Amino acid sequence: MYRTHTCGQLRVENVNESVCLSGWVQKIRNLGAMTFIDLRDRYGITQLVIEESASEEIKRQVDKLGREFVIQVKGKVVERASKNSKIPTGEIEILITDLTILSRSDIPPFTIEDNTDGGDEIRMKYRYLDLRRNMVRKNLELRHRMAHLVRNYLDGQHFMEVETPVLIKSTPEGARDFVVPSRMNQGQFYALPQSPQTFKQLLMVAGFDRYYQIVKCFRDEDLRADRQPEFTQIDCEMSFVERKDVLEIFEGMIRHLFKEIKGIDIPELPRMSWNDAMEYYGCDKPDIRFGMQFVNLSDIAKNKDFAVFNSAEYIGAICASGCASYTRKQLDELTEFVKRPQIGAKGLVYVKYNEDGTLKSSVDKFYNETDLKQWISACKAEPGDLLLLLCGPKNKTLPQLCELRLEMGERLGLRDKNVYKPLWVVDFPLLEWDEETQRFYAMHHPFTSPNLEDVDMMETNPGAVRANAYDMVINGVEVGGGSIRIHDTTLQQRMFHCLGFTPEQAKKQFGFLLNAFKYGAPPHGGIAFGFDRLVSMFAGLDSIRDTIAFPKNNSGRDVMIDSPSEISEEQFKELGIKLNL
Repeated sequence: MYRTHTCGQLRVENVNESVCLSGWVQKIRNLGAMTFIDLRDRYGITQLVIEESASEEIKRQVDKLGREFVIQVKGKVVERASKNSKIPTGEIEILITDLTILSRSDIPPFTIEDNTDGGDEIRMKYRYLDLRRNMVRKNLELRHRMAHLVRNYLDGQHFMEVETPVLIKSTPEGARDFVVPSRMNQGQFYALPQSPQTFKQLLMVAGFDRYYQIVKCFRDEDLRADRQPEFTQIDCEMSFVERKDVLEIFEGMIRHLFKEIKGIDIPELPRMSWNDAMEYYGCDKPDIRFGMQFVNLSDIAKNKDFAVFNSAEYIGAICASGCASYTRKQLDELTEFVKRPQIGAKGLVYVKYNEDGTLKSSVDKFYNETDLKQWISACKAEPGDLLLLLCGPKNKTLPQLCELRLEMGERLGLRDKNVYKPLWVVDFPLLEWDEETQRFYAMHHPFTSPNLEDVDMMETNPGAVRANAYDMVINGVEVGGGSIRIHDTTLQQRMFHCLGFTPEQAKKQFGFLLNAFKYGAPPHGGIAFGFDRLVSMFAGLDSIRDTIAFPKNNSGRDVMIDSPSEISEEQFKELGIKLNL
């Protein structure tokens, strides 16, 4: 028996018991008369004591020890004279009577502690060591617990977990596929799934009624903090449902997670149309933890001598409460912020509504007090507030103003990670126009149902058609999205026509789904949640990387196993792929 207890299990109630523990050496402190060892495993840390009266054999073994050695110890539980309230086992220690070295360790390349001295790249190279750190392990424990809660909740709602294929067919819509060559069908390729979309719809045709899967998905796209080439979704589909049914079930799931993990009761989620989200927040994933909604000043700020505003399609403002005291330096910093290439604004206009009621702006030369008071009134500003204005083409200015709003929210401490404000964003456009290719693309995917009120515009005004789609957004992060699907073959063909598919192309790409619909497809809809994003949000992290056991770096590489890597000429020959070197 390697152990009778774990390193996080023993308490003062166990005093005088003989125990056996195994784990990794965290620290060794030799004080001459006594030596203390912190022994660590997944469950915690227990302090070991080797007294001066210990056997010579134990002392020899202790002299050989180093950090991260794996050892087994036997001894007696005693109460600590100097207690440590920071750890659960801090009231006891183990008086060692036997010590066995199970495995030796080289000196680790970084300290395996919460405040490590290892940089990101070296910790990713030695990820198996990084996973020994308490804070990283806790993230994976949280991930495990959340997956368990999700499964239990969905099981209670009569969902069935079904595995779908990983080697599938490449489709032209959406992000780039990862492709896999076939040895047995040379010249042909599988794709790794970006989502199990078509398969879960086929499961609805098959009568499974309620499906879910916590599933790996793959997208060959540029990486960022909340994106990895392989990621995990909570993927779900339901039959005989309308939008309200889907929203009710999965709003319940999110409430369940917040209650069980955070002890927070989340109220009913508000719903916001996509148009309102864009008009008042400049993006389709608004952070509603704070106000500062956009105010359109285009009608009242034009027709003066300020040419910049007169020529602008859109003039938008936000009101930063209590910021009239901002210094010139602070205002210059904000101006430089919006002029950064990532944001692209050409400048920033401000109006200070001072506490004494006076007004001071960066455009006093062009606007008198009466003009500025109109702006103040439109923005519902109070004495002490600061108006910040941007202008330009509306489709560019809205996202610029969004970035400025988020920056002000950050500066004012309004984006508290311990405050959660989820909402549903609904009524997205069904299609979005791409200038480069001069065609429409599905904003979600080709199987999203149009809003039934808008179906008649699919041929005459496709850009105005709303989708029966919905996203769940929490604190400015899209954590899930879905839609009611098209279950009628004729409507699906109309959708393909809007996307520029010929009947032959649609049949080639999706003939299996269209054929299935001929045999009785129920009305159905679903949703998929980004599981990595959800876990990182509950863990209070900005990046999803530390919620994944073995993530890729920012270049899409696994530096631990050195992947992706080259393959041999023999493998290319087997696959029937010729190299042009």
